[in-house]
Amino acid sequence: QVQLVESGGGLVQAGGSLRLSCAASGSIFSSVVMGWYRQASGKQRELVATITGGGSTNYADSLKGRFTISRDNAKKTAYLQMNSLKPEDTAVYYCSARRFYESIVYWGQGTQVTVSS
Repeated sequence: QVQLVESGGGLVQAGGSLRLSCAASGSIFSSVVMGWYRQASGKQRELVATITGGGSTNYADSLKGRFTISRDNAKKTAYLQMNSLKPEDTAVYYCSARRFYESIVYWGQGTQVTVSS
């Protein structure tokens, strides 16, 4: 199975930046589609971005330009660079993974991102 561990969350002032990391194990990383989702208090989980093993990316329209997803296949790690953070970005951010040849989605435990104004 794919196991995921997120890190890099924390407290940041509005306008600041954070870089989240998601370390994956249990699979050939290059064959895994990685994603970031977030869930704010009282709201449903929403897509942030995804990236395929070949580097193709997909972003939520409202976040494109501020957030950048990337991956390092040698380190089996996906990243989410978050810039110009706003209080409305406050949420628990979850890493996801899916092997391209199956439909099962794996989730990390989540990491809290809090943006103060």
